[in-house]
Amino acid sequence: MKVLITGGAGFIGQRLARVLLASGHEIRILDNFSPQVHTVDTLPADLDGRVELIKADIRDRDALRKGLQGVEGIVHLAAETGTGQSMYEIERYYSVNVQGTAIMLDLLQNEKVAPELTTLVVASSRAIYGEGAYYCQEHGEVFPEQREYGAMTNRHFEPACPVCGTQVEMRATAESAPFKPMSVYGLTKQVQEQAILMHAKTNGLKGIALRYQNVYGPGQSLKNPYTGILAVFSNLARQAKKIEVYEDGLESRDFVYIDDVVMATKLALECQDRGMVDSFNVGTGIKTSVIEIANVINEYFGGHSAVEVSGKFRLGDIRHNVADMTKIKTALGFEPQVGFRQGINEFLKWASSEDPQSADAYEKSVEELRSKGLMGES
Repeated sequence: MKVLITGGAGFIGQRLARVLLASGHEIRILDNFSPQVHTVDTLPADLDGRVELIKADIRDRDALRKGLQGVEGIVHLAAETGTGQSMYEIERYYSVNVQGTAIMLDLLQNEKVAPELTTLVVASSRAIYGEGAYYCQEHGEVFPEQREYGAMTNRHFEPACPVCGTQVEMRATAESAPFKPMSVYGLTKQVQEQAILMHAKTNGLKGIALRYQNVYGPGQSLKNPYTGILAVFSNLARQAKKIEVYEDGLESRDFVYIDDVVMATKLALECQDRGMVDSFNVGTGIKTSVIEIANVINEYFGGHSAVEVSGKFRLGDIRHNVADMTKIKTALGFEPQVGFRQGINEFLKWASSEDPQSADAYEKSVEELRSKGLMGES
């Protein structure tokens, strides 16, 4: 296939491009090399000359028209991705994530720039679920509302049953869970997903939304302070600076290794069910607490940082995150291959070979949240 990867110069996009090239696909990348994420504005040597590169913003209609011409498959990765930052950079997140997607679909629908197109794959996010699935002893499966500020200031960090307000137990979240995004980022990813799948259904295309969990691994941006606690914590640990863990440290995430994410995306792109229009979780189904992550990273770099559980919290953050992986295994045959301990060692080995990033940018990002009224303290 001739495949366009929007945001293809990024962490996931570069890895995906290499794998797709090795499988015989022809790759075109459209990327604006956002300075918040990228340290350079060129492709690495092993991709330079092997892919067609269009250096442009996803909202540049003329550049996007050029990028879409003649493609048979699209993997739409281009997006702003910082959960906390999205809560105050609202116009920017809507513009890139929603308007950028709308321009792409408008070109496909009204200008027919890609008549050979068969497949649309979009990087969605577990953020569309909000808190996700929990179990209440009285009311069964429930989907909690956003945690209340007052409760968190009193160190009540766990979500409550939305019916009776009692304590609930986390469950793996399946794709059938309702949309309940609790950040602007999550809301824009929901709109992206629904828009892509609607277009696919209307036009008889294969459309697949992949709800990525917390993606990590070698090559992710160590520069961007708005995403990726692994990058933030490793930068701090390498410089023996304090690692501050929010809430009580027991909040958890489903960390999925980059190679597994790329494989799931490749399976979606190459799936032979041309009528498939569906959404799938991409994760591991295993939760890891933030305090465990902080301790593992600190230990790897010699244990020179103080790990402090501060009780602070960010509005828009969710408490737990673990994916139900049943559906994607059944439909696409995907199963994650890299466990967290193996994956974190690979990430930290790579990070240790990179130049550490100044903690100033991270501290600035925290101050921005505080100044916007989006930080709390218990």
